[in-house]
Amino acid sequence: MLSERRLQVLRAIVQDYVGTEEPVGSKALTERHSLGVSPATVRNDMAALEDEGFIAQPHTSAGRIPTDKGYRLFVDKLAGVKPMSAPERRAIQNFLDGAVDLDDVVARTVRLLAQLTRQVAVVQYPSLTRSTVRHVELLSLAPARVMLVLITDTGRVEQRMVDCPAPFGEASLADLRARLNSRVAGRRFADVPRLVEDLPEAFDVEDRGTVSTVLSTLLETLVEENEERLMIGGTANLTRFGHDFPLTIRPVLEALEEQVVLLKLLGEAGDSGMTVRIGHENAYEGLNSTSVVSVGYGSGGEAVAKLGVVGPTRMDYPGTMGAVRAVARYVGQILAES
Repeated sequence: MLSERRLQVLRAIVQDYVGTEEPVGSKALTERHSLGVSPATVRNDMAALEDEGFIAQPHTSAGRIPTDKGYRLFVDKLAGVKPMSAPERRAIQNFLDGAVDLDDVVARTVRLLAQLTRQVAVVQYPSLTRSTVRHVELLSLAPARVMLVLITDTGRVEQRMVDCPAPFGEASLADLRARLNSRVAGRRFADVPRLVEDLPEAFDVEDRGTVSTVLSTLLETLVEENEERLMIGGTANLTRFGHDFPLTIRPVLEALEEQVVLLKLLGEAGDSGMTVRIGHENAYEGLNSTSVVSVGYGSGGEAVAKLGVVGPTRMDYPGTMGAVRAVARYVGQILAES
């Protein structure tokens, strides 16, 4: 275990390197921080930190920079989550409150996260598999054609066209709509198949084929995997950190284009707790020079999706973690009220 003083030295190195982008020397540390010891003692502490792999010397006669291991210790033990100021919180709320639908909520969240953190923002759409049914609407478009509209508790709207095997009257459609909603409204998607399996039997024989067709379309909508959607923004922010990426930024950009990679990264976040993956902790090689800060968001204390940011390991972790947590909380409130 590192002594308290060496932990303080590591904290100071991380803070200075993140702030200045320059390797940190012992003289600069003693001048900028009240460590209460001589530069010689700081040099000894830095040598010990280097021996244990928490800091490294990028080239001869340079100061030291944190390693992935050093950042990991900083995040786990030394960094508090920086709270957002009252004006920042109001700005977040005002920006997100103007959203008109779920797509707008996600788009605004991506822009806001990218602006607040100056990193790449990634937001996953709420997962249908974790959602509940708010309402099912059935609209007659023609004697044998119906539009099915599924509205979820997260504000997501899915529309499907249903070609019926026979004409279906307005009275029968209204009856199906009422019976369907009485069974499924407020229920989890996983429960719906069981709740509607005997519904065709409640209708006249000549209407049962159409009822079964509508139900089949509804169930297909519930199980489709198209909910695994992402929105990404702020990729241009990476150009500000070109020197933070070895040789080239290209592997990072290629990784960000792979939706499966990003979904897996976000999936590592706990439902509500924050997850920070640093450097080589990211399994995907193209992201070995980045850190990913992610958290779940949702209403009622249960995460329905994840959001986060991707940036260089030389990151303002307290500020980034605070912004990600605050935005997730506000998005969850919006979903609860929508």
